[in-house]
Amino acid sequence: MSIEGKIKEAAGYVKEELHENGDSPEAKRKAQEGRDLRNEGRIEDGKAPKLGTPGTED
Repeated sequence: MSIEGKIKEAAGYVKEELHENGDSPEAKRKAQEGRDLRNEGRIEDGKAPKLGTPGTED
């Protein structure tokens, strides 16, 4: 597992959590950016990306 992948996954998780409950288009865009960053980090570490509904374990 790479340090860079772990950092991307953690940063993406934080960004997603900060913006996932916002109603504005900008909040939704930032939440999606966080999901994308988290999944990029997961892929770098050889894990499958999380494709389920946000806020669930899917």
